[in-house]
Amino acid sequence: MDSPVPPLPAEPRPRRRDRHGRGMRGPVAPPQVPLSATRADTFRDLVQDSVERLERRWPQLADVDFHVLEVPASPDESVPLGASVPAGRDRPARIIVYRRPVELRAKNRDERALLVHEVVVEQVAELLGLAPESVDPRYGQD
Repeated sequence: MDSPVPPLPAEPRPRRRDRHGRGMRGPVAPPQVPLSATRADTFRDLVQDSVERLERRWPQLADVDFHVLEVPASPDESVPLGASVPAGRDRPARIIVYRRPVELRAKNRDERALLVHEVVVEQVAELLGLAPESVDPRYGQD
């Protein structure tokens, strides 16, 4: 019994259009537009801006590694917003900012930027053994 359906071609043809004939869909926004930046990328940029602002006054911060992690490794009764780890024999000093706890405490983008800067200033002050007001004179005023 012969089938009226022709056999499938050996290689599939490349699709130039979707099934409605409108063409393939592209990305919603090109990569250079802020719409394509993730929340994690935006948060990392806030931390980087704060670090650059402090490095102008404290050049020794160039030797410190700044990291952004989602959440602290071991949750205690209170969730920290950041942490500082002094330098060891084979590793530089590190400052860690935890993204999710900071985002949960900030209501909007401006508050988030202020809170990120405060966390970075507090951790730098702890690492250097100084008061946060001496690290950044505008600390707590914004």
